[in-house]
Amino acid sequence: MLRTAVAIRHVAFEGLGVIEPALRAAGYTVGVYDAGVDALGSLDPVETELLIVLGGPIGADQEDRYPFLRAEQDLLSRRLQAGRPTLGICLGAQLMARALGAEVYPGPAKEIGWSRLDLTAEGQASPLAHLDGVPVLHWHGDTFDLPPGAVRLAGTEICPNQAFAIGRDVLGLQFHGEVDVQDIERWLIGHAAEIAAAGIDPNALRADSRRHGEALKRAGARVFRDWLAGLDRS
Repeated sequence: MLRTAVAIRHVAFEGLGVIEPALRAAGYTVGVYDAGVDALGSLDPVETELLIVLGGPIGADQEDRYPFLRAEQDLLSRRLQAGRPTLGICLGAQLMARALGAEVYPGPAKEIGWSRLDLTAEGQASPLAHLDGVPVLHWHGDTFDLPPGAVRLAGTEICPNQAFAIGRDVLGLQFHGEVDVQDIERWLIGHAAEIAAAGIDPNALRADSRRHGEALKRAGARVFRDWLAGLDRS
């Protein structure tokens, strides 16, 4: 029997990446809602079998500038209160943390580029273990406090809260483990103003993506495959 996964996408080039084939292999059909375009109110916060909230270049608390965030935050609050399977990446993880009562705020520095995670003991015992020693892509300026009841899975020097879980069904990832290196040029174009403002050379990001991208693609696919398998055991 097919199950339905719904992804909320904020910008077209930050898509599901390696998550999509993992979903299809696990027997999910995949639907995509574009935030600010599609009516998020039409999504049932509880009945939707799996919700994935992707990244984007806006702040989780900018409802005054981007009113659709109110509907998105309400959807997440109701869903997480019900304990339904939810995955958040970058902005998605920040929105989840905020819906769970944690603060989201500017980090000490922009974290853009490739580096390894420091996995906690709980992270080593989770699907994130596949990322041990594997550089992942970071692309954020904001960070968040660990939500009440959440378990910290990973961090970096700049951002101690890189991943959290609540049971098997709720996973928030500040970093990008889903990215397919074949899409990196879209990221460099789409975020051109941000990387220029941060003084980052796109050629360096491009070279690092070639160096690390395939390893992340393989490891990330294993992470999401195992996390989805864990939902079946919940």
